[in-house]
Formats: sequence, structure tokens, C-alpha cells
Amino acid sequence: MLAFGLTIVRHGETQCNKDGLLQGQKIDSPLSEIGIRQSEAAGQYLRDVKFTNVFVSDMKRAKQTAEIIVRNNRTCNDIELVANLSLKERSFGIAEGGRVIEMKNMAKAAGQPLPEFTPPEGETMEQVKVRIKDFLKAMIKRIANDHQDKVQDETSISDETNRAPAGLPDDGVLNVSVHALVVGHGAYMSIMMRHFFEDLKCPVGRCLDPAQRFSICPNTGMCRFIITLKSSNAGFALSDMKCVFINRRDHIKTD
Repeated sequence: MLAFGLTIVRHGETQCNKDGLLQGQKIDSPLSEIGIRQSEAAGQYLRDVKFTNVFVSDMKRAKQTAEIIVRNNRTCNDIELVANLSLKERSFGIAEGGRVIEMKNMAKAAGQPLPEFTPPEGETMEQVKVRIKDFLKAMIKRIANDHQDKVQDETSISDETNRAPAGLPDDGVLNVSVHALVVGHGAYMSIMMRHFFEDLKCPVGRCLDPAQRFSICPNTGMCRFIITLKSSNAGFALSDMKCVFINRRDHIKTD
């Protein structure tokens, strides 16, 4: 078996975020000055947390955020940032470039909750889940190939998720030798959380508010899971998943 930490971070703020505009896939915005500061703060918060793999959306705002986090990290020297097209933000079709409130009004007129509403030419939640599954397969394959030497007997795997998070940057991963950082997007992450908690039946850990599971993560907010892979003749596959925390924003100044 192979257990690894998975820390997922939303990109920093862009001017479109600040202006309440939907970026989706067509608008490839860089970080704003605030977004750069948020990413620097996230990097400082995670500076002593060891990462062995980094995966990132190929969009500017995510790549910039990942580069800043890795640059601040003390263990990420020469680590490869693996861009994956499956990590792109959800496509919002004709709503991209418009105001978020306009899409909310479109969803209301259609009689649908906002997360489940698909604007014309946009991606449905199920279509995004297909991309999420594709990414998870690619990540598992890469991690299994990179860390064959870290396969352990099931009895020797330490389960830190049985303890409530202490509010520290290394919660859940202090004794985990493999740890993947993923930098992506807000709507995509929200659907990923639905896939984890609803489809994969990931339990909600201690001190976690179930109501927060599907809320949009703030810019540079963080979610963390412990993934266990089981080996077979066909290779490694996901065996177990536990949540450490969701939507953490301890590093973001609110003043």
C-alpha cells in the first residue's frame, strides 16, 4: 500500500475575481497584486511542509500561484510542476466574461441551484467530474511510478487523520513521506469536493463543518486529504480517502 498527502490550493485573486466576473476557461487572467500577496502568504504558510509532487492547471492564475508557493517552500528545490489540462477551471460557456450575479440570475430563472446550473455552451457538473477522474488517474499513476520505494505494509501506515487537526500547516502529513500539491480553481475544486464526499464517500473528519464541504474555496484557500492506494496486478488504485481539513485560510489576512 502507498499512502500520500494531497493538498489542494485555489489560485490567488485576479482582477476578474475582484470585479466579480466569471473567468472560466476563455479568460486567462494573471494574478492581481493582492493575488500575488495571497500566494506569497500561502507559500510562507507552507514553507516547511514537504511536497514530493506538484500538479497544476495550465492557466496563468494557477501556474503563477504554484510557482510562488514552490519558490517559498524549503523542500521544493528543483521540483517539477506538472501541468495537467484536466485541472482547468469549469467552462461557463456564454456566461464567461460576464458578472457572477448575471449567472446567478440565469440559474434562478431556470429554477436551478447555481452550482448545478449550466449556461449554454458551458460544462455540466458531470462533464467536469469526468475531467476530475482523468486527473486523479494521472496523478495516481505518476505518484505510484515516482514512489515505488515507499510502498508499505498496511499495518505500518500511520493514520494521523484520527486526531483532530491542531491548526498547524503540517496537519495530517507530518509523518507522510509522499505529499502532492495541486493548484487549481474555485468552481472545479467545489465539484471535486462533491466527487470526494458524495461519489467516493470520503468521511467528514472531526471539527469539520459538513455545510462547508461544497462552498467555494477562497482565493489561496486549502483543502487536505490523505489518500491510500492499494496495489494489484493492474497497478495502484485508490483504496481509501480521509479528509484533514477543507477551505483553510489561516494565512489570509482579514484586516
